[in-house]
Amino acid sequence: MTIENSKELTQEEREQLLNTLKARFEKNRDRHPDLDWHPIQAKLENRPEKLETLYEMERTEGEPDVVGYDKEKDEYIFFDCSKESPKGRRSVCYDRAALESRKKHKPENNAIDMAADMGIELLTEQQYRELQQLGTFDAKTSSWIQTPADIRKLGGALFCDYRFGHVFVYHNGAESYYGARGFRGSLRV
Repeated sequence: MTIENSKELTQEEREQLLNTLKARFEKNRDRHPDLDWHPIQAKLENRPEKLETLYEMERTEGEPDVVGYDKEKDEYIFFDCSKESPKGRRSVCYDRAALESRKKHKPENNAIDMAADMGIELLTEQQYRELQQLGTFDAKTSSWIQTPADIRKLGGALFCDYRFGHVFVYHNGAESYYGARGFRGSLRV
């Protein structure tokens, strides 16, 4: 959802999204025990482009929720908090170069371009580990994460999952894709 292609939300869509986000925020207080919803909603109402991004995160079944607040930058941090890697973002390879390198059986898209189009960034390994402190995520799926340039230059990409009570970081060819692997994103508002 690049700025040129962004979908301006109707008043009904905005209200429905804000209600969904507020209900999720209240249901999962343990993710943000020291935060109040009202200033978050006020920021969202003043930043329609951020609401459009959250709409895309929700539409692709990421279940975005507030996971922190950056006092220095006065920004609230949202992560995809769906129990498993978002269904609407699975079966994608890592990036455009990986997609173009496939000769047969190309996936429809790639994680890096999809995230950029939505206005989010893939989680880093550190962010993925922080997410796992808030609950159990990706117990049956896995999610691409930001990959260091030196690994990507050699054709690899990183992904994570949660098994046996631990976060595991793995590598794979960036061109690989699986029905149980997608990606999670972050957004600052």
